[in-house]
Amino acid sequence: MRLGVDIGRVIIGGSAPGGGDTQFFSGDPAKMLATPAVPGAFEALARLVPRFEQVWLVSKCGERVQRHTRQWLDHHDFFGRTGIPRDNVRFCRARPDKAIHCAELGITHFVDDKLDVHAALRGIVEHRYLFGPQRTPPPAWVRHTLTWGEAEELLRRETTPGGTPRPAVGPGRRAG
Repeated sequence: MRLGVDIGRVIIGGSAPGGGDTQFFSGDPAKMLATPAVPGAFEALARLVPRFEQVWLVSKCGERVQRHTRQWLDHHDFFGRTGIPRDNVRFCRARPDKAIHCAELGITHFVDDKLDVHAALRGIVEHRYLFGPQRTPPPAWVRHTLTWGEAEELLRRETTPGGTPRPAVGPGRRAG
């Protein structure tokens, strides 16, 4: 089993203190580095890493945001705190290209906050988790998790030998 995780709004939160949600992309370095982690991300990933053969970060962004992302991850000691190897990071320029990386890496479980990414992963990644609040109810072919606590619970249940996966979460149903 191999876990893939998006970075923006899944690991790195959406805004820096005193700034808008674009601070990470266009703010000064101090504000960019001050952007908080998504609550519970580091802790949940540290507990999940031992359950998987490999864990990879797969993110869509350009070169400047790649540099900022790596700076942020290093500044927050992400790799030391989670146990994910520093080299297990892949970047691509378009969201659907995450499917190429997932196929190459043999990703079996993926956490991302964008539905179009999960649509591109259908038929490639068996277990897909749509993370965070969404504007519309998610379709039944993806599991919706609002928090890292919910994501961790589903991932633990689905990676426990003999565990029984629950039906995917769709309109009117919540994970958990």
